[in-house]
Amino acid sequence: MIKVRNIASCLCAISFATSAVYAQTPAYLDDNQDIETRVADALSRLTLEEKVAMVHAQSKFSSAGAPRLGIPEVWCTDGPHGIRPEVLWDEWEQAGWTNDSCVAYPALTALAASWDPSLSLLYGQSIGEEARYRNKSVLLGPGVNICRTPLNGRSFEYMGEDPYLSGQMVVPYINGVQQQGVAVCLKHYALNNNEVNRHTTNVILSDRALYEIYLPAFKAGVVEGKAWSIMGSYNLYKDQHCCHNQYLLNDILKGEWAFDGVVVSDWGGVHDTDQAIHNGLDLEFGSWTNGLTNGTSNAYDNYFLAHPYLQMIKEGKVGTKELDEKVSRILRLIFRTAMNRNRPFGSMNSEAHQAAARKIGAESIVLLKNASSKKQNALLPIDFNKMKKILVVGENAIKMMTVGGGSSSLKVQHEVSPLDGLKAVIGNKASIKYVRGYVGDPTGEYNGVKSGQDLKDDRSAEELTSEAVNEAKKADMVIFIGGLNKSDHQDCEDADRESYNLSYGQDDLIEALAAANKNLVVVNISGNAIAMPWIDKVPTVVQDWYLGSEAGYSLADVLVGNVNPSGKLPYTNYASLNQCGAHALNTYPGTWREDHKVIDEEYKEDIFVGYRYTDKNNLKPLFPFGHGLSYTTFKYGKATAAKSWSNGKSLKVEIPVTNTGKVDGAEVVQLYIQDVKCSVARPIKELKAFKKIMLKAGETATVSFELSEESLKYYNADKKEWTLEPGTFNIMIGSSSSDIRATLSVDHE
Repeated sequence: MIKVRNIASCLCAISFATSAVYAQTPAYLDDNQDIETRVADALSRLTLEEKVAMVHAQSKFSSAGAPRLGIPEVWCTDGPHGIRPEVLWDEWEQAGWTNDSCVAYPALTALAASWDPSLSLLYGQSIGEEARYRNKSVLLGPGVNICRTPLNGRSFEYMGEDPYLSGQMVVPYINGVQQQGVAVCLKHYALNNNEVNRHTTNVILSDRALYEIYLPAFKAGVVEGKAWSIMGSYNLYKDQHCCHNQYLLNDILKGEWAFDGVVVSDWGGVHDTDQAIHNGLDLEFGSWTNGLTNGTSNAYDNYFLAHPYLQMIKEGKVGTKELDEKVSRILRLIFRTAMNRNRPFGSMNSEAHQAAARKIGAESIVLLKNASSKKQNALLPIDFNKMKKILVVGENAIKMMTVGGGSSSLKVQHEVSPLDGLKAVIGNKASIKYVRGYVGDPTGEYNGVKSGQDLKDDRSAEELTSEAVNEAKKADMVIFIGGLNKSDHQDCEDADRESYNLSYGQDDLIEALAAANKNLVVVNISGNAIAMPWIDKVPTVVQDWYLGSEAGYSLADVLVGNVNPSGKLPYTNYASLNQCGAHALNTYPGTWREDHKVIDEEYKEDIFVGYRYTDKNNLKPLFPFGHGLSYTTFKYGKATAAKSWSNGKSLKVEIPVTNTGKVDGAEVVQLYIQDVKCSVARPIKELKAFKKIMLKAGETATVSFELSEESLKYYNADKKEWTLEPGTFNIMIGSSSSDIRATLSVDHE
């Protein structure tokens, strides 16, 4: 017989044992503990071999955790426009999943063209939810490299030419993603401003240009957005590759900016074990391996921060201080993401995500021109009382754009083409006929993801043009939808464009269409500016973008007037490449050294990038930075400023803006600063504030800005600090960098 007291004794023993176990629970498992306590505790329990295993990849997109301690792996996914489909463990090809389709969001150049930080937050939240649903720890994006030349094949993944605009737009994106318990990986740090020769280009520029133009958006992402990881770029700076660069990573990023996240290498961006140890890199990916398929010489254990690093430690050639620092940062990332039990649940392909993509896309579209002269009525929005027969011309009206372009290529659940979007939105209000017009790239495949389209057409350019012109003569309106695509030497990673003009004979086709029908709308789909030799012959031009899953709906919403266009150019659309400093000064794409191993590319235009260069040289671009029309008009009133700078060292500036048209619309009010007299050369104007406001027809609203002292400073390279010289500053407020509506002067002692 078992006595009751014995049962009680057993229960006491079990209780005591359980209490003992809980008393010994490591801090790194306790969500209530401070993260730094958890990091220190986990670090103390790791073996040397476990630490080294954590600082390099174990597959194409993951790095090791510590299974013995229950610390999970770090899983990355390409972005920044959608969640990349799963690839095989050791290869780039598809894993063959059937549930890894995503919503594709507009390209980041499009997001920047919205000039709307609230949309950037929505974007980040939406894509972050999809990354969370797929259980990813790190989203490889967003990108904020400056558009120095319109030929850069990867500019569509970035946020334009202006450091302030890029910085203001990237912070909400970061916040939105990281609210989902997914880390962003801000990229590509730094000076990745062309794709041609990207692995061998050594960038030479002044410290002032570095700090004023090329670093501010990264700094905003780190200091204000508090990005949890950042990716080094392929190129060199100061003769060191940027993935292990003492000045960029240790001195600036981790020193001046106090970055506490993980520095991730771009795939194949690491070149030396010693530099990788000491020059700021934390996590190595993709060091020219095809996984285990190429044998042990290329396997993950032979990465620069793998066995070679472990061997150096065991031989006493290096200590473990740097290793512990790297692992601590990786642990911090894991506790913020995969081991954060408060992470919200994600969602994939939801109606809300599709609606977000459609909204962001529509609000990013830029109406560049809407009449060839004051005598001609605007063609947009489409007047269905007059336009009963609409002809749509161009390959981009039907071509899928989510597949291709490099690492941002996606596998989508669906993609609405411009032609299908127009048909759906227009309905029976008008008849729509489509003809090809030109053949660009009829293929559609990247890393095993296939668009499923066969766009092959064997007709000659003459036959295609003849058909388009004949049909144009019969139509009430012609909508040409062309531009660039995501093929090599278009908008695509690892290659730059070969020409500023459109490819595939599009320029000639547009001129022929303009001669055949005066009611011509040209829709340019691209991530970069293009030449427009036909601009004086075309009444209406729309800058469209790679808008993702809902692309066709977004465009149609604008063309028919369901959405009043409010996008503004995030870059200068030059009349020719001679208006761009990188080309006018013959510094792009650099000069090979005698050993033909490294290219030196000197940024001779210095701080004068984009509109700063055209302003300085009194050049008139095709369309200026910040330009964008509306279906309504806006009147700016008199700007006023407070009499003095407040104790908080800020100045309040106000201006009334009135919607003087007949339809509701949004305007982006832009504020630029000019230092009237300074000891160093400064731009004629620099963007320092902007606000997007929605006004009903006839409504007036006062737009207020708080201008900080920081906005008046320049970077003093001699003193290595930001400097404010006393004097007079002009505050210029307008609708674009060339359309200034109000100016006032303020003094700062």
